[in-house]
Amino acid sequence: MDLKRASHLFFALTMIAIGLIGLIGGGFAPIWRPVPEGAPARDLLADLSSLISLGCGAGLLVRRTASPAALILFAFLAVWTLAFKFPFIVDAPLVEGSYQSNGENWVLIAAAWVLQAELSNGRGILASDLCRRLAYGLYGLALIAFGLSHFFYLELPAPLVPAWLPGPVLWAYPTGPHYTMCGLALLIGLAPRAVALRAAVHITLITLLVWGPIVAAGQLSAMHWQETIVSWALTAGAWVLASGSPPATGWRRHSSP
Repeated sequence: MDLKRASHLFFALTMIAIGLIGLIGGGFAPIWRPVPEGAPARDLLADLSSLISLGCGAGLLVRRTASPAALILFAFLAVWTLAFKFPFIVDAPLVEGSYQSNGENWVLIAAAWVLQAELSNGRGILASDLCRRLAYGLYGLALIAFGLSHFFYLELPAPLVPAWLPGPVLWAYPTGPHYTMCGLALLIGLAPRAVALRAAVHITLITLLVWGPIVAAGQLSAMHWQETIVSWALTAGAWVLASGSPPATGWRRHSSP
């Protein structure tokens, strides 16, 4: 199995797992939070979000339904983010956490977007060069938001660095610049395939080295559970983007001699 197929399978199984988590837990799975307590039909929205995750994840496993499943997941994630995450930016545009929260959804939107473009065999508006550039640009914005969060909230990630690594702050500091540089590179179309791969490896290492030991130790608080599932989902999305097909020239086009 090549990297592309493996990443698609990983993403599909992740969506299925998130759907089951929501249905079994009887509420919103971590990637769909937060939803205001007073939101209309809140319980129905919780069930719908879980069913969308489960159904689309299962649909991605079947060749005939994979492309429409990716399209439905993309559309649902986009609408959900506009309805429940983007208001954070509107209400607090100078608070970095507003962009960090939205960035988590932007990664998943970009992953579903690229997945649908590839599964449709290049047909449809989402598969155009422009749309694929926009998808990787959205991913770039998410990485920049992640990078800035490590500058603004360094006191949060530093304690999560494994104890066997010396100098937790020293390990937390490089993460911000790395995410930020990867995000900027994707925005300008600089080696998008290589940059997306670097970002995927970085996100994977954080999931394994930070959240893995906490899960293994059985020390999951509600916050830890939330962040572990979100990090897992981001890892799955990052590998879809790393194994995807960004336009070869990125945002820049070379003129013919």
